[in-house]
Amino acid sequence: MSAATTRSRTPRTPAPDRLCAEAVELARTAAEEAAYPGVVGEHVSAVSEGDRVVTHFFECKEPGYRGWRWAVTVTRASRAKNVTLDETVLLPGDDALLAPEWVPWSERLRPGDMGPGDLLPTDADDLRLEQGWSDEDAPPPNSVVSTEMAELVEAEDADVTDRVVVPARGSITSVAEELGMRRARVLSRYGLHGAADRWDDSFGAKTPMAQAAPASCVSCGFLVAIGGSLGQAFGVCANEFGPADGRLVSLSYGCGGHSEAAVMPKTPRPAPPVLDSTAMDEFPLRPAPDTGSVPVTDLPAADLGHS
Repeated sequence: MSAATTRSRTPRTPAPDRLCAEAVELARTAAEEAAYPGVVGEHVSAVSEGDRVVTHFFECKEPGYRGWRWAVTVTRASRAKNVTLDETVLLPGDDALLAPEWVPWSERLRPGDMGPGDLLPTDADDLRLEQGWSDEDAPPPNSVVSTEMAELVEAEDADVTDRVVVPARGSITSVAEELGMRRARVLSRYGLHGAADRWDDSFGAKTPMAQAAPASCVSCGFLVAIGGSLGQAFGVCANEFGPADGRLVSLSYGCGGHSEAAVMPKTPRPAPPVLDSTAMDEFPLRPAPDTGSVPVTDLPAADLGHS
């Protein structure tokens, strides 16, 4: 294919119609009627949209719309001299301030965003869940996704919330219910691993608190064991003074509140007072005056008793 053929197939933008291009004041009046007074700025450009169709662009001085432009499209009929208004709209320019791209709520939701009364639906093909066990490979009759429960809800049965199907003792169904598997859906391996990774990041062995701990939670008396497969790696902290009270912690996690980290010593009892009343030592405050006489204790024993 030659270059001349390529150029001939390229759509050609028609030259702006002279009368439509000169209708700047008509376009400005239309923009000012659509906008607040004083927010339509200078005329920026005029672009041909087709035969006898021209769009005029004006600056937008509206606060919060930096880089936006008022676009007013005018046109005229064939062989007519009167230019008429076609459309007025506010459009973003190349450097316009735009809102971020819309993200579905399921991707915007973060842990902790739910509040009282909020409902969080799960998809039927949620990778974190898988089909629970039932004797007929169907949701249990008391499940919200079962056909029986749906019919009862539609009939507005007042006793629907009191209906509980009790399996026979010793049956596979009762064992499944005891293990927590007799539900419409249970956690899949993907869901279990995802939960374990999140909990381990917050209260795991690699956290600064665990690195400085004297011992791990597996030997702590405040650890409450949990059931299921996650119980092999996690438990619940019951130390009200610990940083993870009431939270799931890894068995390899630890903190300074370990039950055996430091045992408080008993308060020592003071020694009983010593009372000595059988003897008394005299300590004179000043020495006795020298009288030149011989003390009685220094005389010979033969002289004692003679004048």
